[in-house]
Amino acid sequence: MTLILEPNIPDPDGFYDELLRAHEELTDDESEAFNARLILTLCNHIGDREILRAALEAAK
Repeated sequence: MTLILEPNIPDPDGFYDELLRAHEELTDDESEAFNARLILTLCNHIGDREILRAALEAAK
């Protein structure tokens, strides 16, 4: 399996709005903690270390 880098989320603008709303009323520290939990939750869901390594490289 390879890392998908092309747009792959239905209604990406709608998802971005949901993501922004999830951060509403959070302090900066709470927002950073939320992002960390979200990242770890999604990494756990993916579960494939090769894909996760590729994602780390792509994010650099």
